[in-house]
Amino acid sequence: MVETQSTWQTVAILLARLVFAAMFAMGVAFKFMDMGATAGYIAAAGFPLPLFLAWCAAILETLLVIAFLTGAFLTPAALIGAVYVVFLGFAFHGPSHWASNQAEFGAFMSHFPFAAGLLVAAVHGPGSVLALRQGWPGRA
Repeated sequence: MVETQSTWQTVAILLARLVFAAMFAMGVAFKFMDMGATAGYIAAAGFPLPLFLAWCAAILETLLVIAFLTGAFLTPAALIGAVYVVFLGFAFHGPSHWASNQAEFGAFMSHFPFAAGLLVAAVHGPGSVLALRQGWPGRA
């Protein structure tokens, strides 16, 4: 199947992929700069094995960055990313945090537009330019 995209669609898809990659890359960078602090944040949220989970998060986010930069497996990566982002919103900024700090509600809500963008990316795939066409049949 040959996709035809206008120039603005091609640019928009590439910019969206770059924004998603940058967002997850920033998360990875902070984790690798201080994995102990990330583990502490995870422990403070009540999760067991915080250092293990911090490494799992760093590995997942690294794989997501690679998927968004290359376009390979973009559809499943975007779906996984959307679920992950919503999970993070509830786990670290959910309703139990709002009474003590109303700013947490804003942090919580910010996860949903990000997840929505990831769902749109999952539906539309990586585009036809600068995309390794690997992944689910009909979508990368």
